[in-house]
Amino acid sequence: MIVLDASALIAHLDASDAHHDRASALLLDHSDEPLGGSPLSLAEVLVGPARAGQLDQATAVLHQLDVTSVGLAEDAPARLVVLRANTRLKMPDCCVLLAAEQTRGAVVTFDHRLAAAARERGFVVHD
Repeated sequence: MIVLDASALIAHLDASDAHHDRASALLLDHSDEPLGGSPLSLAEVLVGPARAGQLDQATAVLHQLDVTSVGLAEDAPARLVVLRANTRLKMPDCCVLLAAEQTRGAVVTFDHRLAAAARERGFVVHD
């Protein structure tokens, strides 16, 4: 599975985003692999479209890409707090790492700190 950070999906949805072309290319390159995101990441992606009255369109794109929500395990609170304490990343980024741990997936992100933390934990990172 490819675990998507909000930054990659936001860039894909927004043609004016500096990373739009790269995000779209990464998604195309990995279209044969299952795509997923933490529930928090997926919610982050949809904030801008919701504000712009385009929630349905953005949700449709996520469905077209077949992006699934990676549910958090029952022990997620403890695992997230350890990730947060050890990495000093913000909680949404810790959710990406936890989703990658749970699925043993690769990570797609344009966040350099998240990419570095994912690599330190042995994940393949596409950025």
